[in-house]
Amino acid sequence: MVNYTRLIMRAAPVFNAPVAAIASSPRFGKLLRGNVTLLTYTGRRSGRTFSIPVAYRRRGDEIDIAANLPDAKTWWRNFLGDGAPMSLTLDGIERSGHAVADRDENGRVTVRVRLA
Repeated sequence: MVNYTRLIMRAAPVFNAPVAAIASSPRFGKLLRGNVTLLTYTGRRSGRTFSIPVAYRRRGDEIDIAANLPDAKTWWRNFLGDGAPMSLTLDGIERSGHAVADRDENGRVTVRVRLA
């Protein structure tokens, strides 16, 4: 039996790099910028800085990010409990904020960001 969680974890960097490059591109980025942004955060255990592309929905200064297949990903766990600081690139501008992850009774994870 194939362990899909492990497969997704190994494949994510392969897909994240080109999506991040396209989202940052002056020419092609505008195609993604309304739905995809770069999330930059510091790992709570490693202390390393990570930047990953994520799909988002914006309502003013509040951003919702759904962590699809959350059991196959670890990034959102950095925002459990009281949450943590992070930044998003919105409209070509890096904006700082505070993110808190919440898992509902159905297992879905939403990371809610309050922009500074």
